[in-house]
Amino acid sequence: MLSLYKLCPVLSGQSQTVTPSQTIITVVGEDVILPCHLDSASDAIVEWGRPDLDPRFVHVWYEGQNHLVNQNPSYKGRTSLSTEKLKQGDLSLKLSRVKHSDNGRYRCFFPSDLCWFFPLFYHTPVTFRVVLQCESAGWYPEPELLWLDGEGNLLSAGPTETLRGPDDLYTVSSRVTVEKRHKNSFTCRVQQRDMKQSRETHIHVSGKLYFF
Repeated sequence: MLSLYKLCPVLSGQSQTVTPSQTIITVVGEDVILPCHLDSASDAIVEWGRPDLDPRFVHVWYEGQNHLVNQNPSYKGRTSLSTEKLKQGDLSLKLSRVKHSDNGRYRCFFPSDLCWFFPLFYHTPVTFRVVLQCESAGWYPEPELLWLDGEGNLLSAGPTETLRGPDDLYTVSSRVTVEKRHKNSFTCRVQQRDMKQSRETHIHVSGKLYFF
């Protein structure tokens, strides 16, 4: 999430950030815009950084040009600011070809007349995976549990956990990690082939959940 920390009182006429709270989701390998805005134009100093890195600098703009001498090497050639948008108070950073290592808290800051503002940006790159769990009880003899994708194809899942109760009935459970390429619909099927019995449940996963 994006949080705005004000380290001193806001006075009339002073530049203020107007970036909304949000979580930015992107796909590894694609480009993303990290938002940061002012209510007035700024063409002096803008620094994007990550406090957990050494050096912390992701991108620095100073006196009308990029200053990337101290830029963290992992961001070399992957960051940019829009010169035209800077004149309008838009300090947003474009981060290209997102990597797993880009995950972290980003800080956009700039000097105002009397204090500094620190918008903290938390960015989680997307791996497009989610873990599903299925459990079914009251079986005898021991059944098998299968996971299927939206097209009926068998999915590779972890080992099925089996518990036999004092009543000799079985409870089975399993987890599977799915990706967006499997579509958004999945089926958990528990069956006894010899008895020709089966139960199944259908699971629809919202596209908004494909991240962790």
